[in-house]
Amino acid sequence: MTRAKSPARAKAPKRAPKKAPARASDAKAGAVVVHPVTPARWDDLAKLFGPRGACAGCWCMWPRVTSAEFRAGNGDQRRRAFKRIVARGDRPGLIAYVGGEPAAWCAFGPRAEYRRLATSKTFAPVDDEPVWSVLCFFVARPFRRRGLSVRLLEAAAAHARARGARILEGYPTEPGSGRAADAFVWTGLASQFRRAGFSEVVRRSRTRPIMRRTLRARAR
Repeated sequence: MTRAKSPARAKAPKRAPKKAPARASDAKAGAVVVHPVTPARWDDLAKLFGPRGACAGCWCMWPRVTSAEFRAGNGDQRRRAFKRIVARGDRPGLIAYVGGEPAAWCAFGPRAEYRRLATSKTFAPVDDEPVWSVLCFFVARPFRRRGLSVRLLEAAAAHARARGARILEGYPTEPGSGRAADAFVWTGLASQFRRAGFSEVVRRSRTRPIMRRTLRARAR
C-alpha cells in the first residue's frame, strides 16, 4: 500500500530588505538642523558650494589669505586648501540642512585664523579681548529668505562657547536704502546679527559695523 504524497508546502514570500532608518534631519520635510563641518561632511559642503566654490572659486579661503595669495591661486587650489583645513578636524564652520539637504554655510573661528582681518583698517581690533569671528555666509538660492543665516549665527554662538570662546564678533553689512545684492552681503546683514543677539560696538564705515555677542562672563 503506497502512502499518499503530502501536499507541497507553499514557499514563504521573501522579505523585503529593511530600509536604513531616516536621519533625524530627514524625518520632517523642511526640518532645519545644523552640524559642524567635519571630514565626513565634506561632500555635503562641496555639494552646497557647487563647481564655483560658493562664489568665484573662493571656497571660503578669501578671509584666510592675503590679496596677493588669493590672486595667485585658483578655484581648485583653494578647494584643496580648504579641504585640508577640514581634514585636520578644525571644524571651521557650520552647515545648515533643510529636510536633509545641505542648504547654507557659516564660517567662524578664532579671529587670528583670518589673516585678512589683520590688514583691515575698518575691521581692526576693537580692544585686546580674545575674540572669535563669524565671517562668511553662503545660502543656496532655493533656501534664501528663510532665516537660515540667523539660525547659523545662533548655532555658531553655541558652538564657539562650547569650544571656549568668550566673545563672538561679526562684520556685517548695513545697506542704505534699497536691497543689497546677495553677492555683496556675504558677511551677513546687521539686521540678522541683531536678531541673533549681537550688538554694535564700533562703526568705522557707514555701512560696516563691528558687532559682538558675549558668550560667557570674564573669569575673575
